[in-house]
Amino acid sequence: MKKRADQDNVVDNQKIASARTTTSGIELKPVYGSSPLPGEFPYTRGPYRSMYRQKFWTMRQYSGFGSAKETNARFHYLLKNGQTGLSSAFDLPTQMGYDSDHEMAEGEVGRVGVAISHIEDMKLLLAKLPLDQISTSMTINSTAAILLCLYIAVAKDRKINPKSLRGTIQNDILKEYIARGTYIYPADFSLKLVADVFRFSNTEVPRWNPISISGYHIREAGSTAAQEIAFTLSNAFAYVETALKSGLRLENFVPRLSFFFNVHNNFFEEIAKFRVARKIYAEEMVKRFHAPKESVALKFHAQTAGSTLTAQQPINNSIRVAYQALAAALGGAQSLHTNSYDEALALPTEESALLALRTQQILAEETGIASVADPISGSSFLEDLGQSLEEKTRAIMNRVAEMGGMLSAIETGYVQREIQSAAFEAQKKIDSGEQKVVGVNCFSSDEKTTLKLHQMNPKVVKDQLSRLKKFKANRKSKAIEGSLKKIEGEVKKLRSGSSAEVCESILSAVENRCTLGEISDVMRNIAGTYHL
Repeated sequence: MKKRADQDNVVDNQKIASARTTTSGIELKPVYGSSPLPGEFPYTRGPYRSMYRQKFWTMRQYSGFGSAKETNARFHYLLKNGQTGLSSAFDLPTQMGYDSDHEMAEGEVGRVGVAISHIEDMKLLLAKLPLDQISTSMTINSTAAILLCLYIAVAKDRKINPKSLRGTIQNDILKEYIARGTYIYPADFSLKLVADVFRFSNTEVPRWNPISISGYHIREAGSTAAQEIAFTLSNAFAYVETALKSGLRLENFVPRLSFFFNVHNNFFEEIAKFRVARKIYAEEMVKRFHAPKESVALKFHAQTAGSTLTAQQPINNSIRVAYQALAAALGGAQSLHTNSYDEALALPTEESALLALRTQQILAEETGIASVADPISGSSFLEDLGQSLEEKTRAIMNRVAEMGGMLSAIETGYVQREIQSAAFEAQKKIDSGEQKVVGVNCFSSDEKTTLKLHQMNPKVVKDQLSRLKKFKANRKSKAIEGSLKKIEGEVKKLRSGSSAEVCESILSAVENRCTLGEISDVMRNIAGTYHL
C-alpha cells in the first residue's frame, strides 16, 4: 500500500514559474510552522510535503455537450491553451442508461453533457487525445462501470496498455439518492456494483481512481459546509465497509479513493472545510478500519460553486469564481475546475471557458501562493474556525452512525430532510436581504448585459440518431446475445452476494459492440429499479 502511495507522490520535474523569493528579495522557506507538517498524519495541512512547490494542482476543466465530436474539439481547445487534465460531462440519457434513440431520451440528447451510446461514440470523444499521458475524469455514476469499460476498450483498440491509464470515474451512487437523482438500481445493489468496480480497477487499471466521493452535489443541493463534510465522509465509510464485505482488502482500494468538494463563497470557512475533511477522514479511517496512516491522506478535486452563479450581472461571476478558486488552492486541492461566468444562462462558450482556465493559470503563475506549502497555517482565526467546524461535522456524523450508517440514513429520508432544511434557511436569508448577493438583492441594475451564449447545434440529435442506427445495423447478433447473456449471469451472482465479474462481462460486451442502453436494460431487468 505504501509503495503505491509513494508512486503517487513522485515529484514532477517540470520547472514551476512560482518564485521562491518575494519581489523584495525575501527568501521563502518551503514550509512554515511546526509538526505535523504537510504530508504528515492526519494531513490537515495537505496530503503532500511539498504541495504546489513541485507541481501545481491539475487544471481540469469540465466539458461535455452535444456530440462526441464537438466535445472532443473542446477538449483539444482547452489542452492547447494549457489545461492539464480532462473532465467529461455526459447527457442525462447516458447517465440514466438509455441509448440516444430511446423514448426516455427524447429532448435530452446532448443537452447537459455529451451523448455516448456505444464504443464508436467513445472513440470520437477521445480521438487523438494522449490517453497514456493525461488523466481523465468522468462524471458518471449509475452507468459508471459501462463508461469505464468503454474508455478501456478504446485504449485497447489504440494499443494503449490499460495499466498505464490514469483518471477517475465518479461512481458515487449514494449521493445520487441524496442530492442529484441519476440513480437506476436499488441502493443495496448499487453499492455492490461500486465494489465490483473497485475490484476490477485494482487489477485492470491500477492507476485509476475507481470512485470520486462527492460532496459537491450535496452542497449544490443546499447543505451547509459541515453537512457537506459529514455526509460525504459517511458515504466514504459506507463504500469502505461494502468493499471489505465483498472480500477486498484495504490495500486493494483505499489508496485510490478520491474525493470531490464544492468551493462556496464563505472564503475562510471553505479553506477550513478542506483541512477538517482531511483530518477527520484520516483519523476515522485509522480508528474504524485500522488503515495504515500512510494510506489515508485525503486527496480531492474541487469545483467552484455553480449555485452561487447569477443570471443577473453575469460578468460578476468571474470574480466569485476567482475567490473560490483561491480558497481551493489555499485549502490544498489536487485538481480544480473553475466555472465559466455564463453558466447560469447556458453551457460555456469557448471564450468564457478560456477565461475560467486563465483564472487558474493566473492564480498559479502570478500570485506566489504556490511558493510555500500551506502558507496560511497558524492563523488563529482559521484554527478556531476549523475546530468549531469539526465539532459540528462530528455531531452530524455521530447522528448518522446512530441510525446505522448512511444507507439507513438515506432510506429513512434523514439526510435529504437535513439538506432541504439547510437550503430553505439559506434561501430565506437571501430573500430577506440578510445574506447579500451582489446584483440580485443589492447593487442591482436595470442595465441589460448582452452576452454571446452557447447555442446547441440543431443537427446534433439528428446526426447522433443516424450514427446509432447505422451502428446497430452493422453488428453480429450472436455476439450481442452472447455478451448480454454473460452480463445477465454475472449480475445475478452479484445481486445474490456471490463472487462475480460484472465489469469483465461489460468490457467484453462493449468490445462486441453492445450499446450502453442494452447493457443497462439487462441490469435493470435483474437488479430492479429504485423508486422514491
